[in-house]
Amino acid sequence: MKVTGYRSLQTRHDWGRLTGDANGVMPGPSTDVHVLILETDEGLEGVGVGAHGDIDRVFGAVEGEDPRAVTALYDRMLSWVFKTGHAGAAFGAIGAIDMALWDLKAKMAGEPLWRALGARDRFVAGYGSGLDIALDDDALVRVYEDYADRGFTSAKLKGGHDVRHDRRRLLAVRDVLGRNSADPALMLDANESWNRTQAVRFVTELERHVDLAWIEEPVRRWDAAGLASVRQHLRTAVATGENLTGLEQYRPLLDADAVDIVQVGNVWGITHFLRVAAVAHCHDLPVSAVTYHANPLAHAAAAVPNHLAFEVQHLTAPVGLEIDQQIMDGGIVLGDEPGLGIRVDEEHINAVRAANPVAGASGPHVRPRRAGLRLVPDRPGSPS
Repeated sequence: MKVTGYRSLQTRHDWGRLTGDANGVMPGPSTDVHVLILETDEGLEGVGVGAHGDIDRVFGAVEGEDPRAVTALYDRMLSWVFKTGHAGAAFGAIGAIDMALWDLKAKMAGEPLWRALGARDRFVAGYGSGLDIALDDDALVRVYEDYADRGFTSAKLKGGHDVRHDRRRLLAVRDVLGRNSADPALMLDANESWNRTQAVRFVTELERHVDLAWIEEPVRRWDAAGLASVRQHLRTAVATGENLTGLEQYRPLLDADAVDIVQVGNVWGITHFLRVAAVAHCHDLPVSAVTYHANPLAHAAAAVPNHLAFEVQHLTAPVGLEIDQQIMDGGIVLGDEPGLGIRVDEEHINAVRAANPVAGASGPHVRPRRAGLRLVPDRPGSPS
């Protein structure tokens, strides 16, 4: 079997509400979902998810190759863009192809990927994450009641603008999850919106009232000294890593003893996650997967010894995708369908996209002009 081509699709996920973080809020209640279909000469197809706009830069590394050589092909893709850089959009394309290759490999073996990777248990522990900074208190409670209904005992809220506001919301979610646990785990994600002194002041105040399990991305992703400083001044664990693209970007953080929870983004692929998990394990650190639509890394998370908890953002599937997994018992229960278990209805996706043109680029992925440069905390909804 050889890889012969690919198809790119773009669908959407309907949240039924606005989503965002400290950097901004999406302009509408839907977000784009990118799907890659990897074609072979025998008709079997692999599915990957995540933005892959730079795919033409790396596809030549896998074209004509046997998809079963997935880890070798991963390194071949990295080498393919050695001089021009593998990070950013190129790394996203590598991740989407890598997912599709693993999907093909498991399909050829007739097994779900979690089983092909050596996992013993199909259950992956998770935490609820509502991308909830735009919600008022009542809407916030409703979102986490849905998670509580599915057995969740931990949650991560978006925040970082106003400590009193965030404290009130964290305590409200603690009350909601209290029906499943006497001591729910609570996390706060600042999405790189602070400098190190702001982070320490903000979280120290929160710690007077809330027992946080971790603070996520308190400062910039590459700031090893800043993350180490924050970690030394707080009781709360520091989590980061979802935006790091390659093992070499984790090295300074690990060398500086700057992280407690090593995070990995779903969109960067299966091989990247497995390698980061192994490096974290060597440092006796837990690894945690930061979600993307269809939760592809859940299969890999089930197979590593140091996975802590999987971020679960959505309880329904994107338009045109059917995913062989269930969100229940406080996590993800993976199914038995071979590969990643993602079925794609291309006709439905194309029909929906034709009737709903893609919106312009804006939202929390655009860093605010004054991020990390505020003397007075922002009030919710204030301009950046």
